[in-house]
Amino acid sequence: MTYEHTDFANSTAPADVVRRQYLASATGDLEALRATLAPDVEWKEMAGFPLAGTYRTPDGVTSHVMEQLGKEWDGWTAHDDTYVVDGENVVVLARYTAVNKTTGKPVNVRVAHHFVVRGGLIVRFEQFVDTALVRDAMRG
Repeated sequence: MTYEHTDFANSTAPADVVRRQYLASATGDLEALRATLAPDVEWKEMAGFPLAGTYRTPDGVTSHVMEQLGKEWDGWTAHDDTYVVDGENVVVLARYTAVNKTTGKPVNVRVAHHFVVRGGLIVRFEQFVDTALVRDAMRG
């Protein structure tokens, strides 16, 4: 399906909202990323991941996750490639790539993200990733 730019930019379709979040993250546009998140968003980074925990509020998510990733990694990017949509649920298969700033080691790992989108905003996020591969890249 082809979208006009204005249609995509304003669409409340769950997959479009999630895609805008990935695009904002990839370009470092934290304001645009926060605009995709509900005020009471619940964002869960997987146990074992360096930033493991549950974060709330758009500012909480960007300051505790995206900004921290930027401090520890060069070029941290989630490359989204497959979307599975069921109503308000969006599961995205993706790949993280980056280089750890301390060790110089690259990471290239598959990941699955589960989003719940309501009213055009992400209300819940949960990450699934091989945390050992990420931690290995952080070890000297």
